[in-house]
Amino acid sequence: MSKRRILITGGTGQVGTELLRCRWSSDVELVAPNRHEFDLSDCDAIGQYIASGNFSAVVNSAAYTAVDRAESDVLAAWKVNALAPAAIAAATKGLDIPVIHVSTDYVFDGTKNGPYFEHDPVAPLGVYGASKEAGEQAVRTGNQRHIILRTAWVYSAQGTNFVKTMLRLGRERALISVVNDQTGCPTAAPDIALALASIADRLIEDEKAPVGTYNFVNSGHATWYEFACEIFRQRSEAGHSVPTVTPISTREYPTPARRPASSRLSTDKLSRDFGIETREWPVALQQVLASISD
Repeated sequence: MSKRRILITGGTGQVGTELLRCRWSSDVELVAPNRHEFDLSDCDAIGQYIASGNFSAVVNSAAYTAVDRAESDVLAAWKVNALAPAAIAAATKGLDIPVIHVSTDYVFDGTKNGPYFEHDPVAPLGVYGASKEAGEQAVRTGNQRHIILRTAWVYSAQGTNFVKTMLRLGRERALISVVNDQTGCPTAAPDIALALASIADRLIEDEKAPVGTYNFVNSGHATWYEFACEIFRQRSEAGHSVPTVTPISTREYPTPARRPASSRLSTDKLSRDFGIETREWPVALQQVLASISD
């Protein structure tokens, strides 16, 4: 049986790490080059690497995700989030293989009253969101056999994220203030990886599989304050001492980049077309917390 080779970009990131941990079928070989082997700032090198790899699909989980730093590091953000996806799309189209690209809720401005659907107009508020939206357009126009998977509020046991920041602050402080007027969908990276693996398998096996833009987040929604409260509630139940959490407004916690006030995403389309269901976010959180060593 010949191997199906799948290129994973961003293999050291939260989603990429979980993709490498997924249980893939025995005929799948994952290739996750490091940053020196696969330079996201070199579009020509990207094309050459993909062309020489005999890949069956590419999953692009790489991204410049430092939202605030992007406001002053514009060129780097656009290279990784827009130009690199353009090069990946062009290379995969030339080989007639599918590309799956991870995107973000930050393509929206957060003013909608209710969950965002895939067809809603985009209106990014800052450099990060704008560069990710440009990456979407590059993939969308560069390779018809694409899936753009938007997700939000990603966390895992690896890397830097809200959950790990809260746990660190909880060890250092007795009182933590957390923003309570931004709403979104906390989403565990292991769940995103499972969805991406399922989509990749479908696209490789079925040339007539659905293509386009989809949302994937864990079910339910919360504010950052509510997210923090649930983190420490679960930690307390597990026998750990926890801090007091108080709500504050976005105005009281200014940042260089503006955040969407509401970035809830509907996953109905993904469920309908791919049969992928999502877990409630507190359930997914419990599993990730259990895997974080103190």
